[in-house]
Amino acid sequence: MTLDELIQKVEAARLKRSEHLIVQIVAVTKYTNNPEVLKRLFEDGQRAFGENRVQDMEEKVKTLEDLPIEWHFIGNLQKNKINKLLKLNPFMIQSINSYELAEAINKRAKKPVRCLIEINSSGEPTKHGMAPEVAVDTYLRIKENLLNINLQGVMTIGAHSNDEKKIRESFRKTYKIFEQLKPHGAKICSMGMSRDFEIAIEEGSNMIRIGRALIESYI
Repeated sequence: MTLDELIQKVEAARLKRSEHLIVQIVAVTKYTNNPEVLKRLFEDGQRAFGENRVQDMEEKVKTLEDLPIEWHFIGNLQKNKINKLLKLNPFMIQSINSYELAEAINKRAKKPVRCLIEINSSGEPTKHGMAPEVAVDTYLRIKENLLNINLQGVMTIGAHSNDEKKIRESFRKTYKIFEQLKPHGAKICSMGMSRDFEIAIEEGSNMIRIGRALIESYI
């Protein structure tokens, strides 16, 4: 799926939800190490790129440093990789899955870093993210106590299921938390990947993270 084809699908899903919804696409780069692929995507108009691993992000940021790319870190962040990630000056860290991780980033950051809290809304043990029950309290605690963490909203990975009802449920749960956090400055609800982004948008997502479906058409 090219970027244009993806945008058309996003438009159709967006209009089902609301004509006022604006959806940002983050292109997930883990499916290629070829900078030419990412350059072609950039030439087509893509500006936000997401990476799961700090080491891979480091290589890609250096190779593509002449392009004004907005880099998002979207993977599980180990505390021993925080310094390396902060040196890359990421536009956003989407995967704050505990107060302790936020605290560790806060301590090492020299300036405020845009972040999202990651919520495990499907309750699957293989997924990272905080339990929905503690998400609001954790968000507010981070906001109050950690001045170098500039919280912008929430992120989740939809239920890994062929049952659309279950997928919608996991997105609805996260969107409900997002609604509760809006009065506290939350602007971003990052939900939806290649296999479920249309459902995510219909459930209120305003940021999707698309990897294989987009990257493969540029390889």
